[in-house]
Amino acid sequence: MATWGLVVETTVGTGERKHIEAAVAALVEGAREDALAELERRARAFVPTHPMTPKRRRLFRQADGFLLVVDGAWQTFSTRFTLAELIDDSAAPVKEPEPEPVPVPVPEPEPQPEAAPRPDPVVRHDADGIPVKPAWLGRTDLP
Repeated sequence: MATWGLVVETTVGTGERKHIEAAVAALVEGAREDALAELERRARAFVPTHPMTPKRRRLFRQADGFLLVVDGAWQTFSTRFTLAELIDDSAAPVKEPEPEPVPVPVPEPEPQPEAAPRPDPVVRHDADGIPVKPAWLGRTDLP
């Protein structure tokens, strides 16, 4: 997948100190058309610091970008928006390969010792064979 730089070159300063400065406004990963659409959005919304009182604003489309020309009361200022594919970056963060997942052995459950059978308690019955102590009163011979 390509990485596209949105480069903005604009006129700064006035008079004899007027010059062009360039900056990378953003990096866009993906298709060229998507990056160009983002560049156009930024070019249309761009408000330059000079001229202070713009008289006319013209935005031109070029093969790899846009040119904004703003006429002021005394001088004309321009801003160039260029789309450029990033092919090398000396300060790019180094992407380390993701380590392969290490399978974690799942320990087999230890066999549980069987519970010792409970001795059958002696249950007293009345003459009709009915237990003297009811089940709800804590009999332990019932499951």
